Amino acid sequence: MSAEMGRVVRVAGPVVVAEGLERARLYSLVRVGRRGLVGEVIRLVGDQTVIQVYEETSGLRVGSTVVDTGAPLSVELGPGLIGAIFDGVQRPLPVMAGKPGGPVTEPFVRRGMDLPGLPRDRRWPLAYRVEPGNQVTEGDILLTVSETVAVEHRILVPPGRGGKVVRVGEAEATVTDPVVWLDDGEEPLTMLTRWPVRRRRPVAGRLDPTEPLVTGQRVVDVLFPVAKGGSATIPGGFGTGKTVHEQTLAKYADADIVIFIGCGERGNELAEVLEEFPRLTDPATGAALIERTVIIANTSNMPVAAREASIYTGITIGEYFRDQGYDVALLADSTSRWGEALREVSSRLEEMPGEEGYPAYLPSRLAEFYERSGAVVALGADERRGSVTVVGAVSPPGGDFSEPVTQYSLRLAGTFWALDAELARGRHFPAIHWTRSYSLYDTAGWFDRQVDPSWSEHVVWVQGLLGRAEELEDIVQLLGTDVLAPEERITFAVARLVHEDFLQQSAYDPVDAFCPLNKQLDMLRVIRRFHDLAVKAVAADTPVEKVMGMGVVGEMGRMRSWPHAEAADRSEALIERLEAEVGAS
Repeated sequence: MSAEMGRVVRVAGPVVVAEGLERARLYSLVRVGRRGLVGEVIRLVGDQTVIQVYEETSGLRVGSTVVDTGAPLSVELGPGLIGAIFDGVQRPLPVMAGKPGGPVTEPFVRRGMDLPGLPRDRRWPLAYRVEPGNQVTEGDILLTVSETVAVEHRILVPPGRGGKVVRVGEAEATVTDPVVWLDDGEEPLTMLTRWPVRRRRPVAGRLDPTEPLVTGQRVVDVLFPVAKGGSATIPGGFGTGKTVHEQTLAKYADADIVIFIGCGERGNELAEVLEEFPRLTDPATGAALIERTVIIANTSNMPVAAREASIYTGITIGEYFRDQGYDVALLADSTSRWGEALREVSSRLEEMPGEEGYPAYLPSRLAEFYERSGAVVALGADERRGSVTVVGAVSPPGGDFSEPVTQYSLRLAGTFWALDAELARGRHFPAIHWTRSYSLYDTAGWFDRQVDPSWSEHVVWVQGLLGRAEELEDIVQLLGTDVLAPEERITFAVARLVHEDFLQQSAYDPVDAFCPLNKQLDMLRVIRRFHDLAVKAVAADTPVEKVMGMGVVGEMGRMRSWPHAEAADRSEALIERLEAEVGAS
């Protein structure tokens, strides 16, 4: 079908109304004006077509041409994604800035640039998994490409294709070269595929999310774990550490692929990510962290409508790597800015506003995003399991968690990490509040099997300790600790140790930035044993001040600095000291 041409009859910011596009369909990709600005059809009203444009529309005028491509907004999938930096519609920003392969240094990029998402000239060495005569079906692995030292890129039979392999291609190829010929009568397969961003990729089956995404952050792994294939939301006001926490997850989370979406964030924050990730060493592979990362950059000074596209672009790329059998962590910073984009476009459409001016369809759009997370069995004869874990930061104005984006996110995400401004002001990071946060995922069985059978028991103990201390907090604030019974004073004091020596963790400390699960359990064992011994000591009339003033108590504050390999031995030695000093008091 040939391209259809219409003309602009109205321009309202990122929203353009056109006439003459009789064959236009919802979510079709269009090119607007002489610059060919990228847009998408979002509404059909009579003979008028309403378009949201993903670029700055200044200079457009009534009568400008609009060309309907007839295809939906799609992303290119194939080798070349890893380590790339894209804008919201998958245009490579380094190439747009005239710096192929280098950092984006130009202040602005030219509008209307039509660039492919994947490099066309690079030749990739191929390792074929099939040969002529093999029967393949959708999802089967055809060949692999060693894209980076951290990622083996698996080229799959696209959904809807299958048959007998007639021929395979050369040992090296570009993404557009034919690599496998099938007897299904269609064009030969290439490594490049396109997929509409608003359509989910098909899977063979879905799995219960019971395996945790190990983060190395004690407050997360012990108290509020998120499952692989689950979803989490991080609401917090300005300065509470949302971006640092997401960057820490990107560095240390147990994920094969990281997709970082900077959605409407300040340019200086995103510039820090772009500069830091190529320099950081991935603890899992020893290579640069960027070699298993895809970055989608859409800063606050970029066109507002492109923020919506960036979310869908990122989740589609995540599903693509999930289907290859990888665990993907998708980090969106932040969904509030995405919601603001929906609100602005909705106002331009003159729609009836909902709560706080957001459109009435805000919850359904958020649901479309979060529900594309999941742990799955991928298509294909060989059983591959993959997952996409979605972590969305929320920036509620003034730290007000009652605002719509936070509330709707709470209904959809299985894990809630509530960042507390008071903790952040006290330099307690991560500033995740231990009584306002929660996790709905049942991962306890995995920890008991993979770490230690006593893991769940220790988690229940620390949760009870923190809950009891929170109940005592009001009394202490009014009357002081002296009115508490000796055992309650010990409980309150040990909870303070948990806050300061266990839950607090420095993202910039070379040792403490990541804490293995075994070390986390060793630290908990020490604190719990001290609590038990201290309760017995004060029951035998030992003053609370004497127990808490012992030198061995200060040693617990240095547990976070223990070398990971020595944590087990050091914890046993410290418990022996506690037995000798506190137990004998």
